[in-house]
Amino acid sequence: MSTGPQRVRVVEVVRETADAHSLVLEPEDPASFPLDYRPGQFLTVRVPSEREGGAARCYSLSSSPHCAERLKVTVKRTVGGYGSNWLCDNAAEGSVLDVLRPSGTFCPRSLDEDLLLLAGGSGITPVMSILKSVLTAGAGAVTLVYANRDESSVIFRDELVTLTKEHPDRLTVVHWLESVQGLPTAAGLRALTAPYTGREVFICGPGPFMDLAVTTLAEAGVPGDRLHVERFTSLTGDPFAEVVQAELPTEGPVTTVDVELDGERSTVSWPTGVKLLDALRAAGLDAPFSCREGACSACACVVLEGEVTLERNEVLDKNDLADGLILACQALPVSDRLSITYEG
Repeated sequence: MSTGPQRVRVVEVVRETADAHSLVLEPEDPASFPLDYRPGQFLTVRVPSEREGGAARCYSLSSSPHCAERLKVTVKRTVGGYGSNWLCDNAAEGSVLDVLRPSGTFCPRSLDEDLLLLAGGSGITPVMSILKSVLTAGAGAVTLVYANRDESSVIFRDELVTLTKEHPDRLTVVHWLESVQGLPTAAGLRALTAPYTGREVFICGPGPFMDLAVTTLAEAGVPGDRLHVERFTSLTGDPFAEVVQAELPTEGPVTTVDVELDGERSTVSWPTGVKLLDALRAAGLDAPFSCREGACSACACVVLEGEVTLERNEVLDKNDLADGLILACQALPVSDRLSITYEG
């Protein structure tokens, strides 16, 4: 399966709210773009632009791989947001977009475990994918606390009502509306989440909302390794540009790394001072990547043995790092021998 750009066609545009659209997508070549993504992952989308370096943005999938539905990303306008505004204004049925295959680590380990989900605004997008997946393919119960400006800005409002009716014993949805309750507060979130602090927690939304939620739940005793946060930063480079593979040094210390990728195992020489991603691709492995900036987690893999250091990391939190997750595009070797996997 290629990690390079794939073409998808917009088969439907769903107007979720006045400023949020869902784009339903269908791969032009399904054979090269199998739908084996995980709940909570995202697509990197090329946004047509005359800007130097192009424009690419990461949008979470609101569809579930466990439901009989096509790929779907949901895009909400933001003030000064070039990518989101272009897609909302121009993407229409029949439009063709270039995307990179689904990536990301904001994914539950099990769909059979009870979850607490907190979303603010368009942060509902990956949370919706997780929610639907648990209800469809798992046995867990889900509580969603969803903060919005007002009732008209609630994305997936009707779908959430339907899901609640279909799963009354497993799904609880609690809305926080700024127009009624004001901005979310620590006391308010503490009261709403108190019955569910023993659950795995997933949080996505504006930065201040996520910070408040993390602080509130941590103070309520939720262990750090059960708090998961999804953060996106704008990409400054062009992940769709052809990458010129740099020549690796032929002298100096070399680490040996065993790699599990796409069901195959390989052993690669990894020169000290070279990023893991560059070493893998120089060896002919189709290792995934997107931004190459340490800002999107598309290149994330797991260290099974050995130690690395990350030159830059804007997306993996301490819990991810404790689980062995690293960013291949930023990883430099510390150990003489390592074992990593991209599976699972």
